[in-house]
Amino acid sequence: MELIVPILAAAVRSGTPILYATLGEIMTEKSGVLNLGLEGIMLIGAYVGFIVTYNTGSPFWGLVAAFFVGMAVNVVHAFLCISLKANQVICGLAMTMFGTGVSSLLGRGYVGETIAGLQAVALPGLSSFPVVGPVFFSQDVMVYISYLLVFVVWFLMYKTKFGLMMRAVGDSPLSAEAAGISVSAVRYASTLLGGGLVSLGGAYLTVVYSHMWVDLMTAGRGWIAVALVIFAIWNPLRAALGSYLFGGVEALQMRIQAGGTTIPAPLLMMLPYILTVAVLVVISVFKGRGKMLGAPSALGLPFYREERE
Repeated sequence: MELIVPILAAAVRSGTPILYATLGEIMTEKSGVLNLGLEGIMLIGAYVGFIVTYNTGSPFWGLVAAFFVGMAVNVVHAFLCISLKANQVICGLAMTMFGTGVSSLLGRGYVGETIAGLQAVALPGLSSFPVVGPVFFSQDVMVYISYLLVFVVWFLMYKTKFGLMMRAVGDSPLSAEAAGISVSAVRYASTLLGGGLVSLGGAYLTVVYSHMWVDLMTAGRGWIAVALVIFAIWNPLRAALGSYLFGGVEALQMRIQAGGTTIPAPLLMMLPYILTVAVLVVISVFKGRGKMLGAPSALGLPFYREERE
């Protein structure tokens, strides 16, 4: 148990940035907009969170700035995909390349620099419970917020009028428009909010997880989040389980490397991505057998008002 508990606690920390990104992408895709630019948005969020914290000494403002910059960057994606009806796959890939290039260019003078960042804060009472306490309640504030955020996003999507509109425009935008819903407005709101959460996932890596800037530090987490949306069947509650599962694989490979092993380090670093491919293969098999995956019917399709069914 002395070995398992630290690994589980590390799994929660490692999975948290993926969880933020996955929740953001679920909101975006539920409205019918596909965003494959998560890796780039996370890198921009990581840089902005780091640089603002570095210059102000306040992790709070670093995280706030990252959230709003993520929203601002996603305005471009939303404008191209929603207003100009551009190909959503190409726009997403362009966002990834843009975020990768900009973060590398602006951050090259800060590689290796460190910040104080957020520290772990044990919750009184809850942290004293065996196993559960050290794993879930001896973390940092952003982890605790992510617990609440899972239920907030679920409630927003399934128990509010906005969530109903979001799902309506994602499944049948023509019917939603006929009901008086502004398809563009709902998709813009969902895409911008989703982008802010994705950017927070990136900021977590610098402001909380590592307390430093390293070029390309997301290391493919944005792509894992894209796969996790499918793994979670577009459900925020399942997204938490998937994020911690992938975080656990990452934490395990790091612990194995630290403990010394004859297995090559690059092979161990491949474990999270091997799991990603395995999950996609399994999901594809189920899809081939006719299982319902819960994907929005209009996902990735531009909406033209002049079309009629």
